[in-house]
Amino acid sequence: MRLDAKALRYMSNDDFRVLTAIEIGSRNHDIVPAPVIAQLSHLRGGGANKHISDLVKRKLIATETNSKYVGYKLIYAGYDYLALRTFSKRGTVTSVGNQIGVGKEADIFVVAGEDQQEVVLKLHRLGRQSFRNVKLKRDYFRQDQSPSWMYMSRLSAMKEYAFMKVLHEHNFPVPTPVDQNRHCVVMEFVEAFPLRQISS
Repeated sequence: MRLDAKALRYMSNDDFRVLTAIEIGSRNHDIVPAPVIAQLSHLRGGGANKHISDLVKRKLIATETNSKYVGYKLIYAGYDYLALRTFSKRGTVTSVGNQIGVGKEADIFVVAGEDQQEVVLKLHRLGRQSFRNVKLKRDYFRQDQSPSWMYMSRLSAMKEYAFMKVLHEHNFPVPTPVDQNRHCVVMEFVEAFPLRQISS
């Protein structure tokens, strides 16, 4: 999935309040109704509706309909923006560069931090067709749970960051962990060659 961060600079605080409201509402609703979004974002109905419409146009949320009501669902693009906004506030990520890797469960980008030093942003994206049996292979949750792919991506990122920190503290040769938020991990950029390019 492509990460297009250009619209980030044009988004208002209220846009992010609505995105955050949908994220919070997703804990109790598969599809979050507009009145719940307005209530959680502390924006009056009309104001929330305008921001919802803008977020749908920007493809950060999706409109869903069930038998009772029309609601909205956070998609990975919106989740990316929430994480990038947090990293931006912390000074961890100030600009987004090229995509340098695509895996079965993550997308990897070169980004710059506050000091303009290149670091790596890894966005966990569990739920792709090639990785649907993750629920059988990971121990993030009990088998009787049915968590969303985004929630599992968040757990995956948290676990990776925690392991990377412990390994780094014990002098294992891993990239230096920099920061983690939601489904994203920021780590040191290592100048190296992929093993598939090494013949001897």
